[in-house]
Amino acid sequence: MAAESAAGPTPEILAAFEAAKGFMPVHEGLALHAAAVEAGTLGLPLLEVGTYCGRSTILLADAARAAGVTALTVDHHRGSEEQQPGWEYHDPSVVDPAVGLMDTLPTFRRTLHAAGLEEHVVALVGRSPQAAAVWGGRLGLVFIDGGHTDEHANGDYEGWAPKVADGGLLVIHDVFPDPADGGQAPYRVLRRALASGAFTEISATDSLRVLRRSGPGI
Repeated sequence: MAAESAAGPTPEILAAFEAAKGFMPVHEGLALHAAAVEAGTLGLPLLEVGTYCGRSTILLADAARAAGVTALTVDHHRGSEEQQPGWEYHDPSVVDPAVGLMDTLPTFRRTLHAAGLEEHVVALVGRSPQAAAVWGGRLGLVFIDGGHTDEHANGDYEGWAPKVADGGLLVIHDVFPDPADGGQAPYRVLRRALASGAFTEISATDSLRVLRRSGPGI
């Protein structure tokens, strides 16, 4: 089964990914899936920070299933800054009318159910720094795709990058070296990771960067 996933996601998984609500384009998703398949060989969990409605989770969970490990997701499911009312990426269909706040958790669960991947995912519902503080184990992959302010992006890096195992992968999304293309916080985190000497970049697919742990620290 792992050999099949190494060639890329099945048509069924790719269709589920494309049908899910979210923002990641297919070519970046394929790069994420390939990284997750590689990281799965370490026999450790694969974790993403920033789940939204589960589009990228499908790919991590598929790779985790093939490797016999678990995919972990971290999100408070109240939406990031740019998803709030009045902002570009706001989707009123994921607002909970009972409390008047975004709640992407029900949509996320439906996404995993439709893809047949529920049993391969553990969802950590809460703030990233709090989840990182109580997670003591090593991780084969950390995918940072949460809040895009410097505060949140650095918090995700400081909380989760130390848990990437030797030879494990750190994946950062929405890396835009040119400010005209997007916010700079993920790019600054990438530069920080490379400057630390702890990580070496091994691939770049548009805004998705894959790094391997090559030394201690962050």
